[in-house]
Amino acid sequence: MDAALKIAVVEDHDALREITVAALQAMGHEVRGVSSAEEIDELLAGFPARVLVLDLNLPGEDGLSLGRRLREAQPGLGIVMVTARDQVKDVLRGYKSGADIYLAKPTSPEELGAAIQALVRRLPGGQPGAAGLTLDMAALQLRGPAAAVDVSMPEAQLLAALARAAEHRLETWQLLEISGKSLSDGDKKALAVQVVRLRKKLGDAGVPEPTIKAVRGTGYQLCVPLSLRAAPP
Repeated sequence: MDAALKIAVVEDHDALREITVAALQAMGHEVRGVSSAEEIDELLAGFPARVLVLDLNLPGEDGLSLGRRLREAQPGLGIVMVTARDQVKDVLRGYKSGADIYLAKPTSPEELGAAIQALVRRLPGGQPGAAGLTLDMAALQLRGPAAAVDVSMPEAQLLAALARAAEHRLETWQLLEISGKSLSDGDKKALAVQVVRLRKKLGDAGVPEPTIKAVRGTGYQLCVPLSLRAAPP
């Protein structure tokens, strides 16, 4: 059997999501399923998926928009779009929005599993972003044009969450939740200190300011392109 993979499934149809997750788990993979773009952002903060199986008709942010921003943040992530939209214009739009493979529903579990394995055999390990900045989640290193800088797991999770978020921006409560902290004043101050440390590390890696901007009364925004290299499955 091929090596087990970490796979995330984004599908808002509950029964179909459960069937897809169960089928991929039966093939030996570690699989998590969610129903929306908001939930996948939370999941990926602690689950370094190698492949994303993505429906397009999602509540809130749709699959095309989600595919585009995750492709920008994680060039090495495999994206399989599975959708009922099967017109040529839809297929082309899917590939332009980050899909590696575009499958029309209904798709059998066997076809999906085979497509995922074929995709993984040709996936890159991830390419650096436009600023030459990559976060290696396995090595816990921030690699920039000037140096490779060690980061802690909480720092890596915060950076990865910002890189994946829409407009690379998250509210304070979201970052605190990702860090397993409360909304207390003490934890908010600790988050602010963590951001200051990350700015310094980004500078040490050779990235010019501004790197992480405080959005007044809201949260923080990552201002530089950052590619993510996920931990191996």
